Amino acid sequence: MKKNKQFSGWGPTAQQPQQHYLVEPRHLAGGGDLRYVTEYLRASGWKDKSKTGGPVVFDSPDKSVRIGYDPYTQPGGWTISGKATATQEAWHATFSRQTPVEIVAGFTDALFTARLAHAPNVWEPLQQHGWETERGQHFTARSPDGDAVVRFHQDAPGQAHWWAGARNEHGRVWEATLTPTTPMHLVQAFSTALADPQPVMRPLGRVPPSQRIRTTSVSVLPHQLSAWQQARITAARAAAWGKNAFASNKARPQAPGARPYAKAGRMR
Repeated sequence: MKKNKQFSGWGPTAQQPQQHYLVEPRHLAGGGDLRYVTEYLRASGWKDKSKTGGPVVFDSPDKSVRIGYDPYTQPGGWTISGKATATQEAWHATFSRQTPVEIVAGFTDALFTARLAHAPNVWEPLQQHGWETERGQHFTARSPDGDAVVRFHQDAPGQAHWWAGARNEHGRVWEATLTPTTPMHLVQAFSTALADPQPVMRPLGRVPPSQRIRTTSVSVLPHQLSAWQQARITAARAAAWGKNAFASNKARPQAPGARPYAKAGRMR
């Protein structure tokens, strides 16, 4: 199903508009532009360790997390690994090549946000958008169209992992696997991005050949694309600044005589 839409009123109209498509559901939109993820990392101060002609590799400033993208191996795709710390076990996540970058970014962007006070709930964002959940040998959530699944897969005690994937009429499109030690706020951020009903944009020629998707044709001016990209970069810098400021305040010694924080049980 295709519709036409024209963006207007964003500055001068002398630039030549480019044809793009808004694609939904996003889990069937195809991989997208890697820069949606990598430019956010770069703007957040991550070190680009990539070599010319080789895989994409980024290390976090503290070298505790590495993010890579390898299109040259099978099955290839994204690999994200966190080192063990005093409070966190080592963890590992993989996303195959056709995982939409907006969904991968939901996971990676969460590396820059402070953890919420309440316990993360992976299933809540899915249920809020009509995903059906079922308990069996594995706990499973399925998208309203039936084409995407999130599952906590447990073969035996001590042998478990998170698995997600999507398929269309041609077969499986992408899959993701996360170790059970993956921080839960990251898993929830992934499920939130996956369940988001907002369409994602793909340029002409990059829309998957599937009858399961809905597309809206849009004419986009080059400076509009630049503005949207810059807004994301600005958000990355703000998130990085906020995280660094939080870490600095946390590490700062408390002044003599200062009142300690109230215990959680006494907070009002």
